[in-house]
Amino acid sequence: MALFLASACGVAEAGTDNWRFDAGEDGLVSASLYATNKLFTGGGALGYSPILTIACRAGGEPGWTEWLQLNDAVSASRKITVSVTIDNDGKFDESWSVGARGRVLMRDGADGIRRLVPASRLLLSWRFGLLAGRGQADFDLAGFSEAVSQIAGNCKTDPP
Repeated sequence: MALFLASACGVAEAGTDNWRFDAGEDGLVSASLYATNKLFTGGGALGYSPILTIACRAGGEPGWTEWLQLNDAVSASRKITVSVTIDNDGKFDESWSVGARGRVLMRDGADGIRRLVPASRLLLSWRFGLLAGRGQADFDLAGFSEAVSQIAGNCKTDPP
């Protein structure tokens, strides 16, 4: 399996050491990155880092997508407002889709990937529920542009 992934995704470049690459049988090529912070669950006893994934589907729609993997579910069922801060340049809100039992927040489109290519830091924030408080994921985007180029090459498409 490791040999397949290495050949399908190429060898990770030095700048992408913190990225995990994957190629699915369905044509989905992705790179994932753990948040630098932890969220706590189980009354604060267990901590985990959310995972940001960027992906391209070769010949499919949508071509590019990004998603945030959580261990705790959000209470929203279809859409959720996510506050986005890129390189401390001010916060703005976006609507992301909620999937996979409320534990995945997703956003389709190359524009989301494109805006992160020159960035070095991404901060995402959302509400778990009305009374459940906020979650936050902080990402060091070192190697992001290299990861996007590698994914685009494997999808046989242009980087956003």
